[in-house]
Amino acid sequence: MVLSKETAIYRQDARTHGTSLTPKQREDLVKPYLPSLPMPTPKTSRRRLSQPARNFARNQLHLFVFTFIHAFFSVYIRFRQTYHVCIDRIFAILYYHHRAPELIRQDVKNLSRLPEHLSVILDLKGEEKGTAGLEALMDEIAEISAWCTCVGIPMLSVYEKTGILKAYLPTTHRAVSRKMHAYLGQSVPSLQLRTPNVPSYLNGDSSEEINPVPAHSGHLSILLLSAEDGRSTLVDLTKTLTEMSQRKKLLPSDISLDLVDTEITESVMGEPDLLMLFGPSVDLQGYPPWQVRLTEIFHVQDNTGVGYQVFLRALYSYANAQMRFGR
Repeated sequence: MVLSKETAIYRQDARTHGTSLTPKQREDLVKPYLPSLPMPTPKTSRRRLSQPARNFARNQLHLFVFTFIHAFFSVYIRFRQTYHVCIDRIFAILYYHHRAPELIRQDVKNLSRLPEHLSVILDLKGEEKGTAGLEALMDEIAEISAWCTCVGIPMLSVYEKTGILKAYLPTTHRAVSRKMHAYLGQSVPSLQLRTPNVPSYLNGDSSEEINPVPAHSGHLSILLLSAEDGRSTLVDLTKTLTEMSQRKKLLPSDISLDLVDTEITESVMGEPDLLMLFGPSVDLQGYPPWQVRLTEIFHVQDNTGVGYQVFLRALYSYANAQMRFGR
């Protein structure tokens, strides 16, 4: 309880010096200790009402942009396909071979060079069931083989992903021989058909010789490849070199690019000079990766089949290509 003496002192001080505060002064005195006033919030009822409309407008804009882009590229692709079909038909008419070797040789006589090793990628048509697709594939190989013989290409390798032709070597050999007789008559060169690590067929006879016949002997050597001859070969070779290194049969310093290249060349094949694709886009389909390091790759956009005009355009492209080998 406040003492009476202290109360008297307080009252005396208030009478002599103290003054009462005005409401404004009291407000200013307390104001620094009060929290700041919240900002006035805008009305949300109008936003809530307009949000569905904004979402609808945004969705319609996105749909319009998507439809426009889709329609534009659809028209562009149709025009591009039509253009390439017309060009393809023109070349097919102007450079049709008529199964005459003289005309084929005349088409390439002005080329400065031809590939010594030609490789092609073919597809087993999925829509052609049973033997129809297999016969069509053999016929394509036979046509390309005849063209190679006419222009003087001694080595042809054919890649087909499934490897179904490896089980039909005699049948494929007969199909190619018949096609060559249709083109060349009785002057048919010797034909060798082989696959990696399998005895080859030379003029219809099975031979244990798996090396390609020399180019100067006038033979055509055909090598059939599949997906198992690609990356799996590299994996097997890597495992073999690793085991030999672990068993101290091979020093790690002896493993070089030259050694790998030699082993792959002996087990599969060497690097082709030219790789032809007869599909609408560049799709190697698991083609042996080591063999395409320095290979010239050619394809015709939107092309869907094997044709002599594509074969001829590939040879012209190869002859005009500049081989800089990374320089």
